[in-house]
Amino acid sequence: MELRSVDELMELLYACRGVWDTPDRSGDPVDLHDHALQTAALLRRSRPADKELQIAGLVHDIGHALRPGDDAGHADHAADAVRALLGERVARLVRLHVAAKRYLAAVSPDRALSPQSALTMARQGGAMSRAEAAAFERDPLADDAVTLRQADDAGKVVGLDAGVLEDWRTVLELAAARNARLGAVD
Repeated sequence: MELRSVDELMELLYACRGVWDTPDRSGDPVDLHDHALQTAALLRRSRPADKELQIAGLVHDIGHALRPGDDAGHADHAADAVRALLGERVARLVRLHVAAKRYLAAVSPDRALSPQSALTMARQGGAMSRAEAAAFERDPLADDAVTLRQADDAGKVVGLDAGVLEDWRTVLELAAARNARLGAVD
């Protein structure tokens, strides 16, 4: 599925209320809607000037709603869905958030993951090998992907007030308009 408008994206994000990362709700303690808001808010706080990174935090897990139960492919599904609307950088960050988890597991093996993230790690390829980690580090978006992953891991707090989804509409509209202008120039 390719999202064609901010309205479609907002509709999908609103539809994430009451939808969890696992169909049987055995996963993370917050639904995808709250998780998206928390992740984006954490990124807004830590990187206030980087709107694309914040947006990537907002949309990084929509693949769980697009294809329930596909833990291994959820990042790819989300990236493919937002690329045309929000641009290549947002899509690449979304795609890289799983690789960043695998990277962090390799370089910081004692780093705690949520029980669900630990469970899905094997389906996503496990901790990176030394060669995979070195290749990941060479990616120009590696540091941003790690920042996104850290916010992803932290954005799972029951009851945390991270604002409302409508607060993100203008940011999404500006990003979509910018991406459309850049696409017209190419």
